[in-house]
Amino acid sequence: MTIFNCLIVDDEPIARDIIKNYCGHLPYLNIVAASGNALEAKAILHQQKVDILFLDINMPIMDGISFLKTLKNPPQVIFTTAYKEYALDAFDLSACDYLLKPFSLERFIIAVDKATEKLQNQLPLVPENIETKSDDFIFIKTDGKIFKILYQDLLFAEANGNYTKIVTTQNTLLPAMTFSTVEELLPKSLFLRIHRSFIINKSKIDHIEGNRVFINNMEIPIGGNYRETFLKQLGFSS
Repeated sequence: MTIFNCLIVDDEPIARDIIKNYCGHLPYLNIVAASGNALEAKAILHQQKVDILFLDINMPIMDGISFLKTLKNPPQVIFTTAYKEYALDAFDLSACDYLLKPFSLERFIIAVDKATEKLQNQLPLVPENIETKSDDFIFIKTDGKIFKILYQDLLFAEANGNYTKIVTTQNTLLPAMTFSTVEELLPKSLFLRIHRSFIINKSKIDHIEGNRVFINNMEIPIGGNYRETFLKQLGFSS
């Protein structure tokens, strides 16, 4: 799952809280900051990578339209305002969408979908020499044989030097493949990196306890650097 960094800019705390709440319903949105004015937001943009900017128009010091004009390489911008008369100016500045307050969660999701679709289209194409991922299985070569492994049967993969241990519901394989190569082969929508040495099948999780994931009575550690992103991918804020 691709995570998109978001910045909220609105001088009204209640408005910022509403957008934060809406973002919380979408696990692929990560709020890096929420600001009450444009100048503070400009400083944040210099420090953080931001993919989607939720931007109010009527604000003190500098309004949202003027602020957007100062950005050389703006992120995807979704205007959030109570004033419909600025819509034409907003779209002239290539805004992704224009949400008129008060807006519903449904309307918010439609706007976010527009932004993420544009962002996905900006992602680099996969080089031709990299094998295209299959819909529901991969082939793994080891011990002179080629095994077809259905995603639904693959429990987890573990780094093991220049090899990778692949544990399935039927057996355990140890192909001469690096961990990063295996990670590239597995679709991120189904398989999650939870540790520098472990990738797990999300659908096979029995339960999570502390910093451990349990799959098929096997205990797998959650790395400290991966925990927050992992929980967000499961729909939890922390």
